[in-house]
Amino acid sequence: MEKTLKDLMGKMVDFKRFAIVLLAVGVFFYLGVIIPTPDKTEINTAVMMMMTSACLGGSIFFFAKAKKLKHKLNELSNK
Repeated sequence: MEKTLKDLMGKMVDFKRFAIVLLAVGVFFYLGVIIPTPDKTEINTAVMMMMTSACLGGSIFFFAKAKKLKHKLNELSNK
């Protein structure tokens, strides 16, 4: 039981870290979109917006997984 709780806690912390890293990467891609540069093409802008969306979507996914694990961890620790 104790090992299961430690494993779930470790996974939850890892998922939160993944989510924060993806959120930071998404912010950097977004900054690349909004900061004007003379040699930026529409294709570059579109790719950066797609990467921003993908990173933010991944971040939301990992935050949701961490939240589910936290609820499961709370249920197991209360038993």
